[in-house]
Amino acid sequence: MNNALKESGKPLFFKVADPAGIGFSPPASRRGHSVRLAVRALGGMQKEALVASSVAGAAWRLASDEGAYLAGLDEAPCPLAFLTTGMVASYMNEIRALAKQRAIALRHIRLVQDNYYTMKGSALKGTMIGGAKDVELEAQIDSDADADTLRALVCDAVSASPLNGLMRGVKSSLFTLTHNGRALAPARVAPLAGSALPDPGDRFDPAKPASGDWSSIVTRHGMSPQLEHSTTSAGDSLKDEQDRLLHLRGIGTLRRDGITHVEEHQYNPRGSIFHFLSEEGAAGGGQGRAPDAASYISAGIGFCFMTQFGRFAKIAKKELREYRILQDTHFSLGGASGGTARSGEADAVETHVYLDTGEDDVFARDILDMAEQTCFLHAFCRTDLKARVRISRQTAAAA
Repeated sequence: MNNALKESGKPLFFKVADPAGIGFSPPASRRGHSVRLAVRALGGMQKEALVASSVAGAAWRLASDEGAYLAGLDEAPCPLAFLTTGMVASYMNEIRALAKQRAIALRHIRLVQDNYYTMKGSALKGTMIGGAKDVELEAQIDSDADADTLRALVCDAVSASPLNGLMRGVKSSLFTLTHNGRALAPARVAPLAGSALPDPGDRFDPAKPASGDWSSIVTRHGMSPQLEHSTTSAGDSLKDEQDRLLHLRGIGTLRRDGITHVEEHQYNPRGSIFHFLSEEGAAGGGQGRAPDAASYISAGIGFCFMTQFGRFAKIAKKELREYRILQDTHFSLGGASGGTARSGEADAVETHVYLDTGEDDVFARDILDMAEQTCFLHAFCRTDLKARVRISRQTAAAA
């Protein structure tokens, strides 16, 4: 199998130089913060993305792969790691901003977040469906404030996160479908009004790194610890029949330079540990030295959706030559970090799908339906979820 990410000659992750020059920019903002994501498949389970944030004022090139469980090469993080990273970074932003507003001194904070997903049913029978479960969040804090004050701080910050708009309530994602250059009406997924946006396939190759060293944005650090429920069987996730629980953990800390560091563990199916860096742009009080939280969140959704196309085509033994998406997400500004003093809000995810296949239109509609049905993160959006918060004490010295 070719390792396209390694052989491209580009860094896996970098800030894009002159994104306007390659015609890639975020959509007009509806709620205060808009993010545009373009993703293309590179072969196997490898994917690359361009993501542009209206608030961060920058565009980034990101990359994703899968481990042996999906016959991937483990060259880059799995899709679900991006959402967990974005959530942890967003919660860190809101906790810090809200603590400042409430004059609560935080000497140290460490966030430990566990995300759980399910996959059940048969792909070939059309009964397979992905699910998302409530989030578990532990905030380890060194502060003189009492436990009730800290719990209120973290719970209010979780609500203030823009992600709250996708996590709470039920939001059915919207789609257009283009098959071999022709527009098709989707079958079961909810249609997005209007015509499909232009195929973003010609935006990727012209994207070049801005000046700087981008090697530390995302780095791999060996295998995740083995837990009782961890599995490592090669190709397990490509089986037609599934009944399994997925588990990822993100551990977030704030570096002295203001950048959020998130250590990602993939427990089930067992995969590599990846370290991510995240920082907001100038409008969010940062310097934009790493991707912002909303960009990671949007990338996670798009990468996960794309994985389901490749997975279903392999299981069904169908010809899927090329596939790409263009995805728009619209968030409110943070309730604390953006000064809205409100819970975070979001519109339904909007995705334009472009398929090049040797199959008929029936297959094109079927694979779109199955990709949405089995995508863990579209399930995250269409499920009313809560973050179960726990507060504990930890000094910076102990950490």
